[in-house]
Amino acid sequence: MEDYLEAVAMLRSRGKAVRVKEISQALGVKMPSVTAALRKLSEEGLVEHERYGRVKLTTAGDKTARNVFHRHEVLRRFLTDVLDIDPATAREDACRMEHSVSPATLERFSKFLAFVEACPEDMPPWLGNYQRYVQYGELPRARPLKPKSRRRQR
Repeated sequence: MEDYLEAVAMLRSRGKAVRVKEISQALGVKMPSVTAALRKLSEEGLVEHERYGRVKLTTAGDKTARNVFHRHEVLRRFLTDVLDIDPATAREDACRMEHSVSPATLERFSKFLAFVEACPEDMPPWLGNYQRYVQYGELPRARPLKPKSRRRQR
């Protein structure tokens, strides 16, 4: 259902009225599937849709759609900007992941991206080393990992 909300929001952002046919084309599903999903979303108070009419997000639907889009963008950016995954694959994977990632994990992804962007260098050395490893299979010279301190068990 979240994909339908996201599609309505994206289509609406183009400035045209959103109809079942456009949603069907955007998602690659048949029009009866769109109609059934819109009926359910309408019952949940997330969209307004009259038969053969325009589709509009309610305030709650708009909030949900923005949340889904945010999750998608955080995941897509992490996959492309950090893991160096090609954009088409990252878009598809982010679309699948956005529905199952926990809020805590998404927050960490988001904070990690903010941290990387705030680094004073154009690209932190460790990120460059990672990209070189992905491209050429060359690991940087290894440093031993520092063991995490463990609490004394009683």
